[in-house]
Amino acid sequence: MPKYDYLCAANGRTVEVQHRMSEEVSTWGDLCQRAGIDLGDTPADAPVEKTFTRASVMQAANVGSDSSGGSSFGAGSTARAYHSTKNF
Repeated sequence: MPKYDYLCAANGRTVEVQHRMSEEVSTWGDLCQRAGIDLGDTPADAPVEKTFTRASVMQAANVGSDSSGGSSFGAGSTARAYHSTKNF
């Protein structure tokens, strides 16, 4: 199951939870319940938004390549652009 980061604008906290791709998390209360943390002073109905999805980050080894070593997704591949801007 993929992990997702959600940001609550009401309190500025980012919380990571794991859930199925088909499931939605839209409030601080739902996020806290899934993460097993207390609500604190933030209202349960405060909206949250997904900020980063680990499932969407592809490593070059998983992207595939053609016989010349290039990406099978073309020269403008998102994976290549992502990896060329990060210092791993």
